Amino acid sequence: MAIIKTTLTTLITAIAVVAIYATTKPDDFRVERSQIIKAPSEKIFPLINDFNHWPQWSPWEDLDPNMKKTLKGAPKGVGAISEWEGNKDVGSGKIEIIKSTPNTQITMQLDMQKPFPAANTVEFSLASEKDETKVTWSMSGKNSFIAKVMSIFINCEKMVGDQFEKGLSKLKEVSEK
Repeated sequence: MAIIKTTLTTLITAIAVVAIYATTKPDDFRVERSQIIKAPSEKIFPLINDFNHWPQWSPWEDLDPNMKKTLKGAPKGVGAISEWEGNKDVGSGKIEIIKSTPNTQITMQLDMQKPFPAANTVEFSLASEKDETKVTWSMSGKNSFIAKVMSIFINCEKMVGDQFEKGLSKLKEVSEK
């Protein structure tokens, strides 16, 4: 009986410590990566602003080749929507273009259902100089309590950032052809 009591006390203490530590994590997050692409923004922008082009460069295509995707709304730009349902690596959700400034910026609303619900803002900024464009891909939002707990055990900034880097490298490859 004493061993059960000690184990239970240890478990409750560990859960309490994790919960208290999680509350010290920031309320907001931002993940951002950039890539210099040797192409004008006029060539890169349409690849991002139209979900029909995403299979050419999106890093999530490789994580689940059998992902079910549905495009809705406008064909491109503001109002274009991509919904997906995939394996544990890509989850399920919806992304919608909510702002599109030709050749300079695209803002999207990302609503995840799986692996856990989340609502975040995704932005692509394109800054051209001569024959190059700096493309910056970012995601920001609120850290829920669950996300704060997860961040203790999983480096989400690195995990998402690595995918952004892969996607930007593919976007570079496609754009520079």
